Amino acid sequence: MNYLEILQSFNLSITQWLLLFLSAFIIGISKSGIKGIGILVVVIFAIVFGEKSSTGVLLPLLVITDILAVIYYNRHANWSFIKKLIPWMIIGVLVGVWIGNDISEEIFKIMMAFIIIGSVMIMFYMENKKTMTIPNNMWFSSIAGFLAGFTTMIGNLAGPISNIYFLAMRLPKNEFIGTAAWLFLIINIFKLPFHAFAWKTINKETLVLNVILIPVLFIGFYIGVRIVRLISNVNYRKFVLIITALGGLILLFK
Repeated sequence: MNYLEILQSFNLSITQWLLLFLSAFIIGISKSGIKGIGILVVVIFAIVFGEKSSTGVLLPLLVITDILAVIYYNRHANWSFIKKLIPWMIIGVLVGVWIGNDISEEIFKIMMAFIIIGSVMIMFYMENKKTMTIPNNMWFSSIAGFLAGFTTMIGNLAGPISNIYFLAMRLPKNEFIGTAAWLFLIINIFKLPFHAFAWKTINKETLVLNVILIPVLFIGFYIGVRIVRLISNVNYRKFVLIITALGGLILLFK
């Protein structure tokens, strides 16, 4: 089968192709540091490919943009937070692999939406209270890490949870982005074999589709980096909170 036949095998309409190119652009924007909007991509891919299949189609694109983010923001990464979260995220991924075939997508969608919206409400309360207390304890990190790992395996939905965690840790803008970049590069690479060999959501056809979308990823990342430079640390926190909350509402009513 040649590449043209592979592309035709997707049976995608012009509208669906346009949505995928838009999604690739948003992925680039999101990984450059415009956090929160990535949930739109999850929704679009789920509409085009179905809930479970979309996770595998999307994953290689996330890995590519994670690499771009690591290259650009590498010097800003705070490894102490990565070391706290990664073990729990790995456990969450493994649990997600185990029960991923059995959990109701509708129940998961509602559960995730309420977790996201509830977390954002807590963060808004903390912001308005102007407290400088950081919930820097093992339980907070372990719960956040596990939920992030579980949700990233089930639906590439760890972004909102990690956003809430890093906001709670009061990381500056560039440190927030650099730490998240390394964190998700590691965990997304860890997920690849499970999608390819256990769930079989990654195959030759999906990889060809990924290759087609790669140039748009680069454009989105390039533009996003320049937007991030214009946002102050204070406004960045508010922006992430608002976009994350909107993402939770979109997920709830999708």
